[in-house]
Amino acid sequence: MVGVARRQRFQDALFHRLTQSFSLLVLAALVGIIVSLFINAWPTFAKFGAHFIWYVEWDIVNEEFGAAISIVGTVLSAGIALVLAVPLAFGIAVFLTETCPVWLRRPLGTAIELLAAVPSIIYGMFGLFVFAPVFADYLQVPLQSVLGGMPLVGWLFGGATNGLGILAAGIILAFMVLPYIAAVMRDVFEITPPILRESAYGLGCTTWEVVHKVVLPYTQKGVIGGIMLGLGRALGETMAVTFVIGNANRMPSSLFSPGTSIASLLANEFGEAEGLHFNTLFALGFLLFCITFVVLAMAKWLIIRAEKAKGT
Repeated sequence: MVGVARRQRFQDALFHRLTQSFSLLVLAALVGIIVSLFINAWPTFAKFGAHFIWYVEWDIVNEEFGAAISIVGTVLSAGIALVLAVPLAFGIAVFLTETCPVWLRRPLGTAIELLAAVPSIIYGMFGLFVFAPVFADYLQVPLQSVLGGMPLVGWLFGGATNGLGILAAGIILAFMVLPYIAAVMRDVFEITPPILRESAYGLGCTTWEVVHKVVLPYTQKGVIGGIMLGLGRALGETMAVTFVIGNANRMPSSLFSPGTSIASLLANEFGEAEGLHFNTLFALGFLLFCITFVVLAMAKWLIIRAEKAKGT
């Protein structure tokens, strides 16, 4: 018995150290990425300082660079994607878990998950050759003719109606992040204990009241996690955005105007960059990492705040 106990303690210690080494390996890789980005980006930060973040110039010949244009394009396109994708994903998840016929749940859920397996370049090709012409003729032109002359909001719908731009990139990103958010929401909605649903229905609650007052509070962490997963995908998406955003290094003046994102700028210029231009692209990559980190930190803060509010 002593030998068996000693062997079990050794196996537990070995398993603990093995799993710990896996965790530390991931942490070391993350630190290595951050350090390598910062080292290569340092010449840019040393020359421009904090001014680099809100500087709008992008002149490769004279080596004058600013990150403001690509940061704005990244945030706008990802924000539009979330505004469009989150309500749709929520509706899909509610339908699949609450009102969908049993025979349809599995094939419909599988079809939605298969959208996540489509390569991003396919979304980009679809956006450029199929979506952009339709978007220009049947959405941009009517919106500009109806809303373009209105005060306060008219400027949002100015610019060329060629199907490309910030709004087009946001819509394509919404298609891309929708299956991720919907799949996570569906999975967390399904783990809600049936007794909670049945109790709410027994009290006379409607389906919306059950979802709003029972399911959502119980699955709040998972829902926020799914949204953040989609936002992370939208912030870092490269090829699909490169196809449809317009790739113009100027500050967007409307939803229809072309722009650029950090990821698309890296894809377009990294192959020919040298000198300070090369370092600047690393600086943009470092800023993209920082933006993602800030977003995830805010999500964590929201979850902690919500948990504290429940406790009180």
